[in-house]
Amino acid sequence: MKSKVLLIYTGGTIGMIEHPETGVLTAFDFDHLNKQIPELSKLDMELKAVSLGMPIDSSDMNPVIWQDIAQQIVDNYEDYDGFVVLHGSDTMAYSASALSFMLQGLKKPVIFTGSQLPIGTIRTDGKENLITSIEIAASKDSDGNAIVREVAIYFEYSLYRGNRTTKVSANAFEAFLSPNYPELAIAGVDIRYNTDALLKTRKRQLHFNPKMDDRVALMKIFPGFSTKVYEGLFDIEQTRAVVIESFGSGNVPNNSAFYELIEQYTGDGGVVINTTQCYTGNVEQGKYANSTTFNKLGVISGSDITTEAAITKIMYLLGNCTSTDDVKAHFEQSLAGEKNEG
Repeated sequence: MKSKVLLIYTGGTIGMIEHPETGVLTAFDFDHLNKQIPELSKLDMELKAVSLGMPIDSSDMNPVIWQDIAQQIVDNYEDYDGFVVLHGSDTMAYSASALSFMLQGLKKPVIFTGSQLPIGTIRTDGKENLITSIEIAASKDSDGNAIVREVAIYFEYSLYRGNRTTKVSANAFEAFLSPNYPELAIAGVDIRYNTDALLKTRKRQLHFNPKMDDRVALMKIFPGFSTKVYEGLFDIEQTRAVVIESFGSGNVPNNSAFYELIEQYTGDGGVVINTTQCYTGNVEQGKYANSTTFNKLGVISGSDITTEAAITKIMYLLGNCTSTDDVKAHFEQSLAGEKNEG
């Protein structure tokens, strides 16, 4: 039996084609997908494409659209062997992270992909990204089970865990990397899967929890920042959680006013998460004296989680947990392979 793959088009460069006369980029009609990419006809599988509606600039992504994407997958889950989400690259890591938390217990692949150049461009990276993503979404092992059973990002010959990925280049074809986790697969002459790195869920069935609370803020620490400027950020009436990007292994300035601000906020029920602004490595709260204070104030160590995963994970937990204690306890756990469990 042929594998069936559903393409979900949200927008982004990959879905654009240059008008031959005006040069303006417009979304091409996915009813004519085979005309734009004739190579798809050589794939021995059934393909169907659906669109969320008008193409969405990825900078306009938000929790409501994430819910729409996830709902498409849930509604079609029993009818397809895999899913490919065509998405703008700028916020792809956020969307893939969000869906990894909404859709826990996946037994089928959900592959996000996009491109740096439109499909209609001669040198486009979109064709290879799309064709290989479809192949991965359709791939099964010798027992007939999906090889990949998680939300992933495929870009420029590499497959990454979605919630471990970040965009690192605005113009290179190798736009994404997974700083603290190995590739799930490398596409060359063959697609070589890193089976030890693939997610192995303990859940017996798909759990769909679409609620997200967007009352989350992000603060990047820099030398000499003014605590006064950020007082409004730590207003429990407006913000339920703050993700801090700190120095190195989780360090912050020895600033008593800042510590007092956090103490008041966490005392009021706010959640503070400490992530590193470094490209690789992880938070080790207490390694230096200044970050030891964070431990005393109840700040949660983000370990090696990406900023994209930290923000979407706390949105997910705030939307689905009944208490602040539950939020904190679940954040410290790895829910979908997004952080080191050690």
